[in-house]
Amino acid sequence: MNKQPTDIHCLSATELVSLFRRRELSPVEATRAALERIEAFQQTINAFILVDAEPALAAATASEKRWAKDAPASSIDGVPTTVKDLLLAKGWPTRRGSKAVDPAGPWTEDAPAVARLRESGAVLLGKTTTPEFGWKGITDSPLSGITCNPWDTSRTPGGSSGGAAAAAALGMGTLHVGTDGGGSVRIPAGFTGVFGFKPSFGRVPTWPLSMVGTLSHVGPITRTVEDAAMMMSIISRPDARDWGSLPYDERDYCNGLRDGVEGLRVAFSPTLGYVDIVDPEVTTRVAAAAKAFEMLGATVEEADPGFDSPNEVFLTHWCVGAAKLLANYSSEQQEVMDDGLRKLASLGAETSLFDYLDAVGARSQLGQTMREFHEDYDLLLTPTLPIPAFEAGLDTPGSGNLKWWADWTPFSYPFNLTQQPAASVPCGFTSEGLPVGLQIVGPMHGDALVLRAANAYEQAYPFQMPATPKDDAGEDCDPAQ
Repeated sequence: MNKQPTDIHCLSATELVSLFRRRELSPVEATRAALERIEAFQQTINAFILVDAEPALAAATASEKRWAKDAPASSIDGVPTTVKDLLLAKGWPTRRGSKAVDPAGPWTEDAPAVARLRESGAVLLGKTTTPEFGWKGITDSPLSGITCNPWDTSRTPGGSSGGAAAAAALGMGTLHVGTDGGGSVRIPAGFTGVFGFKPSFGRVPTWPLSMVGTLSHVGPITRTVEDAAMMMSIISRPDARDWGSLPYDERDYCNGLRDGVEGLRVAFSPTLGYVDIVDPEVTTRVAAAAKAFEMLGATVEEADPGFDSPNEVFLTHWCVGAAKLLANYSSEQQEVMDDGLRKLASLGAETSLFDYLDAVGARSQLGQTMREFHEDYDLLLTPTLPIPAFEAGLDTPGSGNLKWWADWTPFSYPFNLTQQPAASVPCGFTSEGLPVGLQIVGPMHGDALVLRAANAYEQAYPFQMPATPKDDAGEDCDPAQ
């Protein structure tokens, strides 16, 4: 599709870089286009906690000079990029969605992924919103308020990387860095109809560790799979501060991306064997997507991995992490925090060492189960989420007996416990026009395979993005209001 200059914000990173190379577009023009989108829709969507236009334009100007000399810093030099406000970025406050964090800093270091992006010439636009310390699967916080879904501004974009996903959907930047401790990249990707990828644990170095430690991963949120692959080639570069990261393999994740899925053995599990809240429209769209893999040459059969719900195991890890985090803050600071976060921390503080170790043991058994499952299947397909996006500002859907956010995200957090790579690809819309996501789970360290499968699906069924935010009647929101 030919895009006019007014559509610069729609261009993928691949397209932008091609135009930069041919001198048909400047990184400055691309940055201005992204900043204009932010200015137009930030008030409606609330995807950013910080936008730093002047340094971004300066970085874009420096990139323009490198391209003029045919000496770009990397394959993403000059591409507009955002950072989730859980990750350190030099010179910017990292508030983590919390009033308890002092904005004065000092803020003198970049997180590993941010450092690699900065070194590569990516143009950093600002920081995207998160719930407080990323503790839940939606995006609102005492600090930044409520972030909205571009497809229906009365609905949540999910979380905790909801600001990044909403920004990606609307072209408020091209590349977006998120974190995923229980689905926080895949949940908002599923609710907003963009691509989100959680790499194998350790593949992308991270420092400092999040409150949930080895559950949390850093990964890309983008409008295309190829853009995420380009990002992975950059952010997976080594950083000595993460002693648990995997050995660097110098892989270019774009190599082999178009090899397709022919001959792969694929399991399709509509419910993981225990999820009983899947919306019928989600079931229909995801089943059609699984059928598409068969049409693309894979062998697909319905099969469950063979584990019971690990909700309690996950809850134990999550609550203990929250308790450890809040122990670093005074009672006065905790008083300005999200009530839900404080309640989880209270549960964690009451958890015995033996109960926690039991959860650790159950987690290891779950990991073993999935390792053995992938001896028979190359990939596992599931819904990303069992339901479409619900009302913004709520922690759980208004109906039903779901008590905490993991109750409505049963497909994502198991694969944080197992640390496997997993992605969400958009696979259609409900009758109300809300996106549905397909989750693609790969074997441990099978990151390139997951990206390859996601790309094969995207090439057959291109992703659709909203031109502007829509209200609950499906009408375009007026950016002037």
